[in-house]
Amino acid sequence: MMRTISYTLLFAVAAFLPAPATSATGEPDLQQMWQLLQAQQAQIAELTDALQATRAELEATRGSVQETREQLVATADYVDTLESSDRSSATSIGGYGEMHYSNVDARDADLDYKEADFHRFVMFFGHEFNDRIRFFSEVELEHSLVEDTDDGSGAGEVELEQAFVEMDLDDHHYARAGLFLLPIGILNETHEPPTFYGVERNDVESIIIPSTWWEGGIGAGGRYGNGLSWDFAVHTGLEMPTAGGGAFAVRSGRQKLSEANADDLAYTLRLRYTGIPGLELAGSYHYQQDPTQLAGDGVDDGRLVSVHGIYDRGPFSLKALWARWQFDGAGIELADADEQTGWYVEPGLRIDLAGLDIGIYGRFEDVEGARAQDRFEQWQVGLSYWPIENVVFKLDYRDREHDLDAQQGRDFNAVDLGVGYYF
Repeated sequence: MMRTISYTLLFAVAAFLPAPATSATGEPDLQQMWQLLQAQQAQIAELTDALQATRAELEATRGSVQETREQLVATADYVDTLESSDRSSATSIGGYGEMHYSNVDARDADLDYKEADFHRFVMFFGHEFNDRIRFFSEVELEHSLVEDTDDGSGAGEVELEQAFVEMDLDDHHYARAGLFLLPIGILNETHEPPTFYGVERNDVESIIIPSTWWEGGIGAGGRYGNGLSWDFAVHTGLEMPTAGGGAFAVRSGRQKLSEANADDLAYTLRLRYTGIPGLELAGSYHYQQDPTQLAGDGVDDGRLVSVHGIYDRGPFSLKALWARWQFDGAGIELADADEQTGWYVEPGLRIDLAGLDIGIYGRFEDVEGARAQDRFEQWQVGLSYWPIENVVFKLDYRDREHDLDAQQGRDFNAVDLGVGYYF
């Protein structure tokens, strides 16, 4: 290509060269010939310089094209790196844990005990697939280990407490499917140790609302700018035993979605209002078609209603919750377990004391569960210290008195110590 350009330029220049002067005979003399040769040499030199400049420009252009190509490749590689980084940053890991020490002084000396236990070690794993679809999971190890014993009682548990996919339908509504915590009460969805007072979780939200309570199913909800929200789910339900020590006890009926009996499903609805800063008001309704998953056993259906309020403004906080189960059926009525209720109230004060973040609280609970030992009143006071927001040290004192005379041997006073964290 370069050679073709050179010939073309030579012919073009030659076409414009002046015609040589001639002598009287019509032919140029020697001097004229010499001048002509010199002029042609000068023009050829100029043409050569032009050719070299053109060649240099072409070479520079070729180098620029190569450089541009390399820059494009480098940019594409960088974009791939950024996309890979974004995908990696969309995956999140978190968790919480708590260790307890309890010194229980019961009226019946056989029920006295002193115990230390790493009660819960929990890990969260989540991933944002895109702006609309996400995944969340929670895996828990209870009591530090899992062990089989000769008597079959075992020790500890490894549990999958959450594993669901959630999708935003629009700016205000979502849908989810999988294994998730039911939207009932205060603690069931939010139970990381630094978020609540007391070494142990309150008993109403353990016996009446069997926190933590998870099921498998589908759900949907809405969140609105005025502070109103709703959640609704169709899911698996309880399989309460009708005999033995845990007969008709709600907590004993949790299936934990381990090959869960799904003959009869359950439904949960919650309405919540948070439109005033520091205030939360909520109510839940749960309906269970057959809480035992067994027809003709004296238990028909069950309904759980719960309401709660939280006021947290400045140093002062106040929590109150009431929950009630109503079961139908001759068998459960005969066992005097058709109504199971509980309520508690808990004022608290969180202050800066000599540079320390300290919380002081009191709690009163009234529990009327299915088992005789689950019918009691309990007073509790304690304090918490947060060296940072996500770590807490706890101390509390409990005084429990049972309703039935036959259970008064279980009355106790207890001192508890605990440490908890989440991230």
